[in-house]
Amino acid sequence: MSGVHSTSGGRGARRAAGAVCGLLAAFAGLAAARLAAAVVRPEASPVTAVGGAVVDRTPPVVKEWAVRSLGTADKPVLTLGIVVVLGLVAVAAGVLAVRRPRAGIAVAACFGLVGAVAALGRPGATWKDALPSLLGGLVAAWVLHFAVRAATRRRPAGTGGTGDGGASGTGGAGSLDRRGFGRLVLATTAVSAGAWYAGRRLGAYGSAGATTSRADLVVPPPAVPAPPVPAGAQVRARGVSPFLTPARDFYRVDTALVVPRVDAADWRLRVHGDGVTKPLTLDLRALLARPLVEHDITLTCVSNEVGGPYAGNARWLGVRLADLLREAGVRPPSRGGRADQLVARSVDGMTIGTPIEAVMDGREALLAVGMNGEPLPFAHGFPVRMVVPGLYGYVSACKWLSELRLTTFAAYDAYWVRRSWAQQAPVKTQSRIDTPRPLAEPAAGRVVVAGVAWALHRGVSRVEVRVDGGPWQEARLADSDGDDTWRQWLWPWEATPGRHTLEVRATDRTGAVQTGKRRATVPDGATGWHAVTVRVRAGDTGRSAADTGGARRTLRPWS
Repeated sequence: MSGVHSTSGGRGARRAAGAVCGLLAAFAGLAAARLAAAVVRPEASPVTAVGGAVVDRTPPVVKEWAVRSLGTADKPVLTLGIVVVLGLVAVAAGVLAVRRPRAGIAVAACFGLVGAVAALGRPGATWKDALPSLLGGLVAAWVLHFAVRAATRRRPAGTGGTGDGGASGTGGAGSLDRRGFGRLVLATTAVSAGAWYAGRRLGAYGSAGATTSRADLVVPPPAVPAPPVPAGAQVRARGVSPFLTPARDFYRVDTALVVPRVDAADWRLRVHGDGVTKPLTLDLRALLARPLVEHDITLTCVSNEVGGPYAGNARWLGVRLADLLREAGVRPPSRGGRADQLVARSVDGMTIGTPIEAVMDGREALLAVGMNGEPLPFAHGFPVRMVVPGLYGYVSACKWLSELRLTTFAAYDAYWVRRSWAQQAPVKTQSRIDTPRPLAEPAAGRVVVAGVAWALHRGVSRVEVRVDGGPWQEARLADSDGDDTWRQWLWPWEATPGRHTLEVRATDRTGAVQTGKRRATVPDGATGWHAVTVRVRAGDTGRSAADTGGARRTLRPWS
């Protein structure tokens, strides 16, 4: 880069050099911030802090679109988007710094301030959370300053080198020092990469204690074990969700860009607030010393659209939450209690408000420590989370639990309520067709239509299917594992060639029939009938069930 003149080519070379300087400064700043965040806490990383601020300020309709369109990839996509925007701003700052150094450097420093403000605005933040972003901004500004100086430094008179300004391609006095700039870029990149790697390793080391504590945790056997899952609870139809959802497949919808990794030895739970006559503070050992209850519970997210995947069924192990509240002196409103809302707070600051009446009405509301026979996975709330049957997760299922505060709905709005969701949200009756899949092409003849239905804490008594808007036909119900879990169903269909639309609806044990009126998820859950359109092929009796995606089955539905 030796010999940049005031030609259009020279201006282009200077802009390119500025862009490189900006990206170099951004990488150095992010690396320094990551290293500092590993010492403070991972959530203090500027990318994570800004991402969290974006999530907090995103309108519910946009969040719903992200969950619907991107699923579990929504967080990586958001992080990638933030990095791309930061890269574009870094390029602009570098190009500006070549012409106006102070202005470009100020832009780089301001990004550190943006990250610091975002970090301080996160729930549960302290002044330390601003340090990684501030350090990153200072490092970025410092690197940009010296990189721009190196990029625009002129060679001394009498030195040789390759240039781009002379007719012969040989630079001379006054040309830019490409070799010196290149050495600076390589050295800064190497140091930044080292800082990035050190931050990653230090962060992993910092969470090693949490990983070890989970691996070493021995959960006591339940004092009240769950009965075995009935043998007929699972239908024999390929494509139907397993009755118990493996933890690795269980849906995850939350706002945590970095999954909190809590060391079990450091975990504490505080119970306090209105109507609490005996405030409690428990560690995990004290919690596990209490009688543990095992119960099968289906959870579903309020963001789940009709027919959506955000529902799962698991065997949970934990302490009865109602017993803990009674020990603290809490009474439900129906018995003269002062508070009607239980606000659960996560270690990352998330707040979830649950009706106290629902927690203390006799249902198996748990402070869960286990899932499907294992300690909770980190992604699902280790070491302790809440699970309340019959309520959508955003008003009941706080993960990484750290605090329970008694208050009223009139006095406090939890996180999602402040973002247009309802204060109280019992799960609506829903049903879903798992097989055949949309746009499947089964052969004409007997086709098994099957899926799941749930009316949590009420139970499912009936499932019906219809074809092309015709009369409703009653499906066969699998055995029930209680009113707090979903129920599988199966209907044998004599399919004729052509395009057909299948619909399903459920009836709960109170006699209420699932409504067919379509409504969006906001403010308290979607409604409507799930519909699947398929194209049935003529004849083709030589094809096996495997060839048709498992849609054609013999009528032995129960395993």
